[in-house]
Amino acid sequence: MAQLEVGFFLSTEWDEFWSFVGSKPNQRWTWYAIERHSGCILAYHNGRRTDESLKALLAKVAHLPIKVCHTDDWGAYERCMPLEYKQIVGKDNTWKIERKNLNFRTHLKRLSRRTICFSKNEDIHDKVIGMYINRYYFRDGKFSDAVNTA
Repeated sequence: MAQLEVGFFLSTEWDEFWSFVGSKPNQRWTWYAIERHSGCILAYHNGRRTDESLKALLAKVAHLPIKVCHTDDWGAYERCMPLEYKQIVGKDNTWKIERKNLNFRTHLKRLSRRTICFSKNEDIHDKVIGMYINRYYFRDGKFSDAVNTA
């Protein structure tokens, strides 16, 4: 009798967006990965725009069966992505996560580029972003009411 083996893997989009704490030279970056089909945030990390920040995000998703990663051409992705991930580079493949960046800036005033409302403390800044993600993407074990679960 023949058996059918079914493999489960994730196709993802990866990106980062900047904000600042205190003054514009003190940039703070939020790195995150989403599942490509649903747009659900799989993990995020707040830090600088360094390879170490991307490595911290990669550690958070190491247990997931990720096979495909859509990224922009930021060099850290090429240097740090595990070889078992198929990386596809190009802005035309990251439209969903780029739209989510706009949602972040629209919903969280402190992320707007031209505003008088900004964070003065990195810890508070990171917690506000984390609370937003937890509220709208991890609530009640669901990713979001906006995601079609049918």
